[in-house]
Amino acid sequence: MARASWDDLKAARAGDSAVEAAYAAAKLAFELGEQVRGLREDRGWSQRDLATLTGMSQPAIARFEAGGTTPTLPILERIANAFDTTLSIELKPKVGA
Repeated sequence: MARASWDDLKAARAGDSAVEAAYAAAKLAFELGEQVRGLREDRGWSQRDLATLTGMSQPAIARFEAGGTTPTLPILERIANAFDTTLSIELKPKVGA
């Protein structure tokens, strides 16, 4: 029996709500990490600097910035406080909805 290609697997899973949810969560984690990394770099801070200000470890900051973890709301609040910003979460209609 022939092995399935990546495209075959991707097509077979299209429309699978669990796969779509996992992709959406990974995308959100990446985007959050990217935003925090940008804010940190704009301030000239190292990951260790941000870790100290948030009470987190430097490896935890690195994982978060890389999109490897999805933070809890309390963690997001600690990060927002470190940047002297306000955490804002909103629900928006999906594009095309």
